Amino acid sequence: MSIKEKMKNGNSVIGPFIKMPSPELMEIIALSGFDYVILDCEHGPLDMLSAQNLIRAAKLRGMDAIVRVGSNDPLSVSRALDIGADGVQIPQILNKKDAEAAVRYSKYSDMGERGVCKYVRAADYTFMEASEYFKKANDEKLVIIHIEGLEGISNIDEILDVEGIDIIFIGPYDLSASMGLIGDVRNEKVQKELSYIVKKAKAKNKMVGTFADDIESARYYRGLGIDYISYSVDVGIIARKFKEDYQEFAN
Repeated sequence: MSIKEKMKNGNSVIGPFIKMPSPELMEIIALSGFDYVILDCEHGPLDMLSAQNLIRAAKLRGMDAIVRVGSNDPLSVSRALDIGADGVQIPQILNKKDAEAAVRYSKYSDMGERGVCKYVRAADYTFMEASEYFKKANDEKLVIIHIEGLEGISNIDEILDVEGIDIIFIGPYDLSASMGLIGDVRNEKVQKELSYIVKKAKAKNKMVGTFADDIESARYYRGLGIDYISYSVDVGIIARKFKEDYQEFAN
C-alpha cells in the first residue's frame, strides 16, 4: 500500500531523509519497516542518476521514495518525477503564487503544465500505455510543499486554498531560523507556530508533515495529528548508533 493510501486511511507514516547513495541502505531501511524515504537532492551529494538507483532499490522492497528537489522550478520537479519518484517535496513556498507554481510543475495537463515525455522510467520506458501513465502521474504522485518561515505562515490561508497540494510540510529548522532561534526547534515559540499550521491545515482537510530529530519527537508529532513524519537523516542515525555502540564497549 502506498503512503498516500495509508494516510488517507488515517495512518501516520514515517521515513528518514537520505543523503547516502547506497541501494543496500534503501533495502535495509525498507526491511526495517519504514514506510518511505526522502531522497535529499537539496542538501547533500545526491543527483538524479543516484536518486534513480535508490528509487529502484526502495521499490524493489515495497517502500515508497520521495525526492526533495533543490528548488521550485519545472526542470527539477519534472526530472524527479520522470525517474519514478512517488512524489516531490518542494522547498521554500512563501505564498499562493509559489504553491500554484509547484502544482503546475508537478501535474500534466489539464491539471498543470508539466513537460510531456513518455520515454522515462516512470512510464516503464513506454511499456505503459501513454494515457494510463499521464492519468496515474496526476492521480498518484504526491505534491508536498515546504512552509519554512514566517512569511509562508503569514500566507498560510491562501496557500491552503491551492488545489493539487497533498501535504503541507513544516520545516522546523528553517522556521526556527526565520524566528531568530536558529536550531532551537523545541522552543515554545517555534512549536506554537507549528501547531498553528497543523490546525489551519486540518481545518481544510490537508495532510501535514514535519521533521523529527528523534523517536520521542516523532511520537509527539503523531499525537499532534501529523500524518507524514520525516524521522532524522540516514547519516545521523548511523553516526548515533556507531557512537552508542562504541561508548557501550569503551565503558
